[in-house]
Amino acid sequence: MDRRRILLVEDERDIAELVSLHLKDLCDELVVARDGHAGLALAVEQTWSMIILDIRLPGPSGLDICRSVRSRGDQYQPILMLTSMSAELDRVLGLESGADDYLTKPFSVLELAARVRAMFRRVSNLHEKETPKATAAIRAGKIAIDTERREVTMAGKPVDLTAREFDLLCYFARHPGRVFRRADLLDQVWGYGHEGYEHTVNSHINRLRAKIEEDPSKPETIVTVWGIGYKFADDPSQKPQLSIAK
Repeated sequence: MDRRRILLVEDERDIAELVSLHLKDLCDELVVARDGHAGLALAVEQTWSMIILDIRLPGPSGLDICRSVRSRGDQYQPILMLTSMSAELDRVLGLESGADDYLTKPFSVLELAARVRAMFRRVSNLHEKETPKATAAIRAGKIAIDTERREVTMAGKPVDLTAREFDLLCYFARHPGRVFRRADLLDQVWGYGHEGYEHTVNSHINRLRAKIEEDPSKPETIVTVWGIGYKFADDPSQKPQLSIAK
């Protein structure tokens, strides 16, 4: 089993010490960075099982660090944001920058530990779904999805997706014709802790459409069902086919 390493980027000493104390039994190593400069360097130069980021830091912010990590294409690395109770915009920006979850200050250390355990379980489940002997390939019209390599091509050309965009596309493609409310997508793709942030789904779908639709203003693959949510096109010519790539 791989060693669990957590990076905590937090400039408030008391909070950093409290978090370290309560998470030490959940990981093999916990490293603390006390400003954005040190946190950014550690986040992008080393491999972590999880990164916990305070948004407001001296130097680069937690949002800057999150964007830098996601730009590297790290698919399984969970990121948890620590935000101010009153700063709703921080929470929205954190989720849209690629964070998997957030906690508002002041927070319960027991809830923090529960969130960390849940995020580790989610990553473990993602790994278990991938088998080394065969790869489920999803094809829908001109779109081809390789779920093992986490690669997408459009008419044979590679499409550069973020981890969240990839997960969202896969979830849609595996359920063609099924209509999902934004809350459903938050629960199934984003996971626990994102209730009330349905608008972040809109932002991700808009960015996804810009990458996979021939005309994003007239989407034919991820279709809006007015008053309800979205669905993956169930047109026979676009209906996804599951195959096994040896």
